[in-house]
Amino acid sequence: MKELEQNFARAFSTTAGAMVLKHLRKITIERVLGPNATDAELRGLEAQRALVHQIENMIQRGK
Repeated sequence: MKELEQNFARAFSTTAGAMVLKHLRKITIERVLGPNATDAELRGLEAQRALVHQIENMIQRGK
């Protein structure tokens, strides 16, 4: 698993990788749904957020 974590760290340590991660954070973690959001929308966004958090965790463990 350590090799995979290191690969995440390498991939996202480049300028392009950092820009991609910033974009992923913007469209998931920093996104706010309004009060009229459906249950499906909330669940879908939470799944996306969880994936971005997983990527960030892999990067941290790979450093």
